[in-house]
Amino acid sequence: MARRRKGRSINGIVLLDKPLGGSSNQLLQKVRWLYKAQKAGHTGALDPLASGMLPLCLGEATKFSQFLLDAEKTYEVIAKLGVRTTTSDADGEVVEEKPVEVNEAQVNAACLAFLGKSKQIPSMFSALKHQGKPLYFYARQGIVIEREPRDIEVYELEVTRLALPYVDMRIKCSKGTYIRSIVDDLGQNLGCGAYVTRLHRTEVADYPTDKMVSLDTLIETQEALSEGEFEALDAYLIPMDTAVSRLPYILINDAERARFDNGQSVIGTSVTPLVQGKSYRVYHGEDTQGLFLGVGEAVLDPKDQGVAKNALYVNPKRRVVYGDEG
Repeated sequence: MARRRKGRSINGIVLLDKPLGGSSNQLLQKVRWLYKAQKAGHTGALDPLASGMLPLCLGEATKFSQFLLDAEKTYEVIAKLGVRTTTSDADGEVVEEKPVEVNEAQVNAACLAFLGKSKQIPSMFSALKHQGKPLYFYARQGIVIEREPRDIEVYELEVTRLALPYVDMRIKCSKGTYIRSIVDDLGQNLGCGAYVTRLHRTEVADYPTDKMVSLDTLIETQEALSEGEFEALDAYLIPMDTAVSRLPYILINDAERARFDNGQSVIGTSVTPLVQGKSYRVYHGEDTQGLFLGVGEAVLDPKDQGVAKNALYVNPKRRVVYGDEG
């Protein structure tokens, strides 16, 4: 008999408004404890010196965290020109100071140069892993690890306020983009150096900023509840299918639901033609207000016997298990 997990079988996403300080994992474990959730995971860490939107997935929602990890993010950034630090933020040691002899036009032009696709070498003070340890583990020991440039894209970069030596910016970028590296490069391009004094994430994918909730609010809500009550706390949860809201969807009936639950291919109703290899949300019902079952991959020309043409192949890791419901 399989060992039962301790905790509640609760599924959903919390848009935590991460405070300054503390690691993303520490906050994740705190929220998991507050909800008494069986399992939890985050969708990409924020540095201790960064604040803002940190989607935390509870229960079955963890199966779809990768979709949010791959999504674009938006940040509010304050850079200080004239100073360069070891970490490209306020936590590092000052390694260089230069006078700020630039004007508004030069700053705007230097910022606009980052728009579009480019290659970026990750900071040594990032959480990227090398031989099982984050790069910052080595950086704090003075060890430099060779890093491969990564493809990134900056979709939007707007200077929202200029009060030299400070530059306020709003940056919308692809996954894997290090804002500290952009700011450090900006300072180098302007010839005076720069570092991040504030980094606040306002958006992940399509999640609205006003849906964020602070850790203090969650704690206060939990403390006001009676033993075994979670209704007020659960009210902050966002449905887990919002993590894959950009995917097209199909609808399946009762018979197909049974096949899907058993990890078999299904044929459903789609509002758009299926595309080979594309992922689709799957709902049991007449519309997307029905029960969300998971994500499947389209198979138009199957090679395996038993998989129907124009069907969805079910990836067990992307299938929701509802316990007594399914």
